Amino acid sequence: MVKMMEKNQIIELRIEDMLDDGRAFGRYEGCAVFVSGGAVPGDTVKAKVTKAKKSSAEAVMTEVVSASPDRITAECPYAGSCGGCTMQELSYEAQKRLKEEQVRAKLNRLGGLDDPKVNAIIGADTLKYYRNKAVFAVGPHGEVGFVKGKTHFVMDVDDCLLQTDAAMVCADALRAFLRKSGVKGITQLTVRTAFGTGEVMTVLETEKKEIPQIDKLVEMFDDAVYSLSCDEEGNPASDTQAYSLESVALIHKGKCHVIAGKPTINEEVITEDGRSLTFEISPQSFYQVNPEQMERLYDKAAEYADLKGGETVLDLYCGAGTIGLWLLESLRKKDPEAFEKTRVIGIESVKPAVLDANRNSVINGVINTRYICGKAEEELPGMMGLAKLYKWNEINERVEREPEIRLEHADVAVLDPPRAGCAEPLLAAVVQAAPDRIVYVSCDPGTLARDIKYLTANGYEFIEATPVDQFPWTSHIEVVANIQRR
Repeated sequence: MVKMMEKNQIIELRIEDMLDDGRAFGRYEGCAVFVSGGAVPGDTVKAKVTKAKKSSAEAVMTEVVSASPDRITAECPYAGSCGGCTMQELSYEAQKRLKEEQVRAKLNRLGGLDDPKVNAIIGADTLKYYRNKAVFAVGPHGEVGFVKGKTHFVMDVDDCLLQTDAAMVCADALRAFLRKSGVKGITQLTVRTAFGTGEVMTVLETEKKEIPQIDKLVEMFDDAVYSLSCDEEGNPASDTQAYSLESVALIHKGKCHVIAGKPTINEEVITEDGRSLTFEISPQSFYQVNPEQMERLYDKAAEYADLKGGETVLDLYCGAGTIGLWLLESLRKKDPEAFEKTRVIGIESVKPAVLDANRNSVINGVINTRYICGKAEEELPGMMGLAKLYKWNEINERVEREPEIRLEHADVAVLDPPRAGCAEPLLAAVVQAAPDRIVYVSCDPGTLARDIKYLTANGYEFIEATPVDQFPWTSHIEVVANIQRR
C-alpha cells in the first residue's frame, strides 16, 4: 500500500523525466512526484511537498543531492524565476533528446501509434537572441518583463538571452517612460524584429483607447532603436546591424490601430539554395518566431507535401500565408511550369493576417493563391457542402451565405493550427476533401497525436514526424508530420 505524503514533507528522489510544462518527474515510495524549481533528469534531489494526493504529489526542489551528468549552470540571472526558460540547467544535447522522446511518447500514448517513426530532431545552430517576437508583461508600478511562474507578479527584466537587442531597448524605453510619466493602463508590449531587414514594430496593449503623452513614448522607442545602429559617439556605425523603428501600434479591446509609421514591417528571407521571399507582417498576424529554424521547418513541410505540379493545396490556419508561399516557391525553384499549374487556398480567421497573405502573394510574384477570412473549422465544411455558412446582414440578422469557393477535392492539405489543435469538424472536412497527403505542423505534440488518431481512424496513415527545435532552453517543441491517404 502506497503511503500518502504530507504537505511540507521533505523527500529525496531521483528525477526520471521532464514534462513539457517544465516540471520534472520522479517517484517516491511508489508515488508519482512532479517537481518544479529546476530539477533535471538524472538529478537526485531533495524537495518540499506542496500538494499531496493519494497517488501523486507536487513538490519544489530545495537541494540537488547528486547532479545529473546533463546538468549545466544557467547563464540567465532570472533562471527559475521568470517562468520562461524551464530547461536552462539542462545541456542542449540533453534538451534535444528529451524533446524528441516526448514527441515519440505522445504519438504512442495519445495517438495510438505503435513504434511511430520519429526522425532525429533538427536542432538549432543559434541558441541565443533567436526570437523575432518578444512579448513583455507590464506591471502596475512600471515593471516591464515577464510574469513569474505560477503568480501574477511581473518581474522587471533588464536582459533576456532569447530576445533581440531591439526588443530589450524598447522594453527599457517603456519602463523609463512609465516611471517618469506615471501613465497607467498599458498592460503589454510586443516587439517584432525583422532579422533580414532590421525593421522593428512595437505593439502596446492598453486598458484605455488613448495613452497620455504617447508622442513622447514613440520618440523614446525611435531613439532607443536608432541607438543600436550607432557607435559610442552616437554616429551611424557601418559594422553593426542597422535597425529602424517602422511601426508603432496600439491594441484596445482587440481592435488594433497604427499610431505611428507603417501598418506592417517587411521581412526578407534568402535561403541557402538561393530562394528569396519577402513577407509583410502586421501587429496581429502570426509569423514563426525563430527565422533560422523556420526555414528548416518549412523545407521539411515542402518535402512532405511533395508537390509535382497541378495540385490544389489547402493551407489551413494559414496566418500571413508563409507556408503555402514557401511550398510554391520551392516548386518554382525546381520546375517553373509545374509551379504555374499549382494553386493554394488559404483559410485564416484573423483579417489583418489575410490581408498580409494577399499582399505577400503579390510581393513574391505569386498569383495562384486565394485566401479566405474565417474560421477554418467553419469555412472548409461550408466549401465542401458539409455545413451551412452564415453572416450578419445590415439589420444585424444572421442569414445564410454562399461560400467564397466550392471545393470537392484537394490534393494536399497543410494544417498549422494553434496549440489547441484542429476542431473535429475541420478534420472531418479534410477527410471529405480526400487529399493524398496531409502535412501537419504542430506546436503541441499532444494535440497533434490526438488529431492523428482521428485521421488514422478515417482512412489515413501516419508515415513519420520530424521535430524541429524552434525554442531552445524552453519546453516547447515544433513538429511536422507526414500523413498519407491509405
